[in-house]
Amino acid sequence: MSETARKAPGATAPTGAAARAGDANRWKALVFIALAQLMVVLDATIVNIALPSAQSDLGISDGNRQWVVTAYALAFGGLLLFGGRIADLWGRKRAFVTGLAGFAAASALGGAATSGAMMFGARALQGVFGALLAPAALSLLAVMFTDARERAKAFGIYGAIAGGGGAVGLILGGFLTEYLNWRWTFFVNIPFAIVAAAGAYFVIREPEGGRNRNPLDIPGVLLSTLGLVALVYGFTRAESDGWGDAITVSMFIASAVLLLAFVAVESRVKAPLLPLRVVTDRNRGGIYLSLGLAIIGMFGLFLFLTYYLQVVKGYSPVKTGFAFLPMIAGMITGSTQIGARLMTRIPARRLMGPGFLVAGVGMLLLTQLEIGSSYPALLLPAMLLLGLGMGTAFMPAMSLATMGVEPRDAGVASAMVNTSQQVGGAIGTALLNTIAASATTSYVKDHIAGATAKPQQQLVQLQGLVHGYTAAIWFAVGILGLAALIAFTFVNAGRPGTTEVISGEGVEDEVPVPVVAH
Repeated sequence: MSETARKAPGATAPTGAAARAGDANRWKALVFIALAQLMVVLDATIVNIALPSAQSDLGISDGNRQWVVTAYALAFGGLLLFGGRIADLWGRKRAFVTGLAGFAAASALGGAATSGAMMFGARALQGVFGALLAPAALSLLAVMFTDARERAKAFGIYGAIAGGGGAVGLILGGFLTEYLNWRWTFFVNIPFAIVAAAGAYFVIREPEGGRNRNPLDIPGVLLSTLGLVALVYGFTRAESDGWGDAITVSMFIASAVLLLAFVAVESRVKAPLLPLRVVTDRNRGGIYLSLGLAIIGMFGLFLFLTYYLQVVKGYSPVKTGFAFLPMIAGMITGSTQIGARLMTRIPARRLMGPGFLVAGVGMLLLTQLEIGSSYPALLLPAMLLLGLGMGTAFMPAMSLATMGVEPRDAGVASAMVNTSQQVGGAIGTALLNTIAASATTSYVKDHIAGATAKPQQQLVQLQGLVHGYTAAIWFAVGILGLAALIAFTFVNAGRPGTTEVISGEGVEDEVPVPVVAH
């Protein structure tokens, strides 16, 4: 990192011990940045628990319910690169506070929703402001913590709070839905956003330098966003209208054309939205791809398990929230106790590959799901393995994903990490929901004729639902296997944090970013 990049407004360039100390308010700033991350994670998990109640109240069809999740993930994923570049250009603190204010307003709109369309719009707006907030938060931590050991500690705390947010969201979502109303799962974001924005405004002093002053790449923004929207919409259309539907096929073709055009534009413009050097690096490319694939498997699973526990097993929202805790505990343990401890001792691929395989074994157990499956005998070990595997793989992956990038690309490299996850989540929800719905329809059609009495017909419907879930979960097992294969073959770097972290231009860029899948 250059001396200018370390310099706070009105201060002289620090050297020696002062350089290692970083910003005087850095630990206070971490509190408010982590609070913002807690809000985002809380929001995602809370909405999963509240979804069945919201769907019923607003009259959202089964085919459209995924848009409550997909609208958010799509807007978030589609605009993250744009958000990362805006933070680099406009100022990270300003982008962070604006993102928080917008997220709070969108949450208020979601809580007041009177129709499915209003709910989808509010979720999309949450995604838009989340895309501004997330890369700004990560970039702020990167420039405020200049000492490698302190930074590892800061991101460890940040990751633990993010993981804890998942647990808090699942339980709080259950209590709010059961004892108040699903609308409070949106309103609860507002106090979090107000406290985080006020604290950030008064505490964070963004260091001078390190901003990317190049003009914004508008063609890149339009092509990448439209290309990603077309891709996810194509998967969503496939559920209701089939893979051979003219609009479905045209969406996939349009997506391919738009994204290829995006790559062509980025290779030629002077100040690209996504400099291709960020993704063509073998390690980073392998990490973005394997993470995206792993999240495809995870996102659909959260949706299926929520409905399995509430609709098939008859769990209350609160009980459903507690049922997910072993997965969150596994993620926190894998991330902070396994991944964080071993990532400076062994190469990333030796944590990522086995991590995805362990998660795959957990997913494989869930293919045995039946109406009468036991929670302690089947779901509990499956969730623990999924959480442990994912947590272990994520920690070194996040660390390596931003190592060695130039300071001017730090924001966009962080944004790419989030993009691979959010787009993976949007595709995973749409794709796996499509597979599950098709398998359920086919099963019910084949078995309903033999069910004459109403209880028999209801049983066939439930069996069809579970059959659909297991069909999609088999697909997710294959995706996790592919993610492990890519991690083993593409990610060839040594131990993250042992070479480029001590000094030199790359210091600012080695940013371990713990992320919890939700």
